[in-house]
Amino acid sequence: MEVAQIMSEPSDTTATAVGRRERKKAATRQAIADAALRLFLERGYDHVSMRDIAETADVSTATVFKHFPGKEALVFDREESTDAQLVAAVRHRPAGLGVLDALRAHVLATWLPIAEHPEHEAFTRLVDTTPALRAYAERMWTRHTDTLAAAIADECGVPRGDLACTALARFVLEVPALAQAREDRAAAVGEVFDLLANGWRPPAARSTGPRA
Repeated sequence: MEVAQIMSEPSDTTATAVGRRERKKAATRQAIADAALRLFLERGYDHVSMRDIAETADVSTATVFKHFPGKEALVFDREESTDAQLVAAVRHRPAGLGVLDALRAHVLATWLPIAEHPEHEAFTRLVDTTPALRAYAERMWTRHTDTLAAAIADECGVPRGDLACTALARFVLEVPALAQAREDRAAAVGEVFDLLANGWRPPAARSTGPRA
């Protein structure tokens, strides 16, 4: 082994130190996001400042801004990881599994636990009743659509911007909203994905007795 190669390889001690720093950084970021959401739910989004969040999380205001560019990002603190997960669901799906089935599995695995969280309803109400958060959520939704559409297009070997890939991405990202109010959310997710896979057919009419 070359001396240069030996020198370029991190020691176990260095790797451990780097890992510890990253874990500490992630823990601090999560603590800030948790504190922010708790304050937003208690006081309302517009009545909480970045300084309030810093004091609750026991960090400096500069530390808050180091992790989050603004208040909206504190509410949607997993935006970047969501983008990465969408891409991974398409690109790293098991051999033989189609794109649509991979996305179905991804939605069931990631969204259902969120939808069943005790604070999910309060979180949704916070976003729906705060104009700044609604606008941010719409921009975020568009970014996720673009990211997912590009990943689907790449897997299909067609140019990015392909209408069919973009449409599929939009429909997939709408599935949680469509299934949210259903009693059996998992079944609702499955029903929508079956629709995407097989196409729309007129539903069977329920019998209501003889027509007048």
